[in-house]
Amino acid sequence: MPAKIAEDRPASSRSKRDAILAAATTYFGREGYEDSKWADVAKAVGIGSTALYHYFESKLHCLYVIMADALEGHIADFERITGQGEDYIETLTAVLRGGFDLTEQEVLRQRVLVAEQALLAIHRTSQREEEARQRARERTRDLEFAWATFLSRGMEQGAIPNADARLATRAVLGLHNSVWHWYRPGGDLTLDKVGDFYVARCLAVLGVSEPAPEPAPARRRAKTKK
Repeated sequence: MPAKIAEDRPASSRSKRDAILAAATTYFGREGYEDSKWADVAKAVGIGSTALYHYFESKLHCLYVIMADALEGHIADFERITGQGEDYIETLTAVLRGGFDLTEQEVLRQRVLVAEQALLAIHRTSQREEEARQRARERTRDLEFAWATFLSRGMEQGAIPNADARLATRAVLGLHNSVWHWYRPGGDLTLDKVGDFYVARCLAVLGVSEPAPEPAPARRRAKTKK
């Protein structure tokens, strides 16, 4: 079944490109990149298969763009959240929580990004594919650098224990990314519950203790007659 996209399809070239990216993200996220058919993406946005090549040189080119766009979005969100607030631990918790504040489409995009990371290591002979691949690789490094810088600042302030900032970054991002290998929207676990659990685990990895739960109000025992 073709991926469901908005019925009112804008005619502009940019909007059509965005529609292709959205449909491809849905297919790649649900079916897997290898099992997704390029022709189905074209059908989902109402164009012929050959018209896709006006926007993307290949299915792989489209994949690299999806990955690069996802990473740029993560960097923008990271910079926005870390640029607010003065309390370091509150900011750290907020940026970790932000990693789970996703729409269903964003979950699919995150699944694509994590599942196809290995393809970023392969040099491409096509110029457009290689440019998109390099952009995704550079954004990956930018995100890791932003995290390492942020964690280093927390260590300098004494907010979190001293450690190798690069290893701490990879531990946190690795734990976060592991979710998208198995999480499926609509399952028994809501994304909020998953986020609560993993945010706490990431904080623990960084040496931040979870706040103690507030004690339940004491119950008054009924007096018994002797």
